[in-house]
Amino acid sequence: MTAHTIEKALEVWTLQNLLNFSIILGMVALGLTVIQQYFKSLEKKLTLRVSIEIWKIFTVLIVDICLSFVVLTGLMILNPDILADIKVAVPFVPAAMVLFAVALVLRLFKGGHEIKNPNFFRALWVMFAANLINIIGFTLVMEAPSKAYLINHPSPFWTFIKTHLRSNADPHGLELSQITFYIFFPLLILVLIWGFFLAIKQLKNNREN
Repeated sequence: MTAHTIEKALEVWTLQNLLNFSIILGMVALGLTVIQQYFKSLEKKLTLRVSIEIWKIFTVLIVDICLSFVVLTGLMILNPDILADIKVAVPFVPAAMVLFAVALVLRLFKGGHEIKNPNFFRALWVMFAANLINIIGFTLVMEAPSKAYLINHPSPFWTFIKTHLRSNADPHGLELSQITFYIFFPLLILVLIWGFFLAIKQLKNNREN
């Protein structure tokens, strides 16, 4: 085994685990957002005003950090070379990455941190949809039954899934991953540009005030 082979295997292993971790963090972000009443009940146990403010900031910040990690992972994963190297459920995971980016923009720049703001629930539902898509993609595509299982239990359904909807499946998966890239990478960039312009607008408003 050459040094190049080892380096490539390590790169694939790292990227695959990074993607898997981002899927988990997407679920964590949704869970932490939906348990607002639980946070309120814990907040009542805090006595110092400073500790209450820190707690409120922490419960908001941890969700944004999780979403930011997911979006940054999407930017790294969503390119033709990496899609061809690692096991990605297409078009499920890329679509979820775009939705997570939308949720992050709504939270950061459209008042989505405040439960009284309609964008809080819009971001919540977008995260729910993204996680549902990710769960389907991860369970049915990325972790579909192994080749050894299919040898003893032939299944046209699972065979189709493994040979067509995995980004590194040759040739059908590679073809679908290219189509997926052409659709969702521009969408992800557009969402980030949207967020950038909203951020600039906020900065200008703050300067004027």
